[in-house]
Amino acid sequence: MSPSDAHATVGDEALVLIAELQAKPGLGDTLQRELQALVAATLTEPGCLGLALHRSSDDPDLLLIYERWRSRAALATHVDLPHTRDFFARSPQWLAAEVRLRRFGLQLPAA
Repeated sequence: MSPSDAHATVGDEALVLIAELQAKPGLGDTLQRELQALVAATLTEPGCLGLALHRSSDDPDLLLIYERWRSRAALATHVDLPHTRDFFARSPQWLAAEVRLRRFGLQLPAA
């Protein structure tokens, strides 16, 4: 995923993103540290409803981020912030492939 890919959503409703990040062999710990710093900064953003970082129990070089955003605009703001741009600028040294990104509408429980 490039940062601009995150803009490709429909409407301005709340959304969920699931990002899979495959580290180069043996660089899972490094990628995890870098992602932890990114997650900490992202959680302070007003449009972020929540973020969770996960690591595969089968592949130590595979990480997943589950993200919840208030709106498409909030995600667009996130993508343009220095900590996000910096992560993506440096990520080729750790990533084995492009980030696999999936978007979902955030379904709220019925009242």
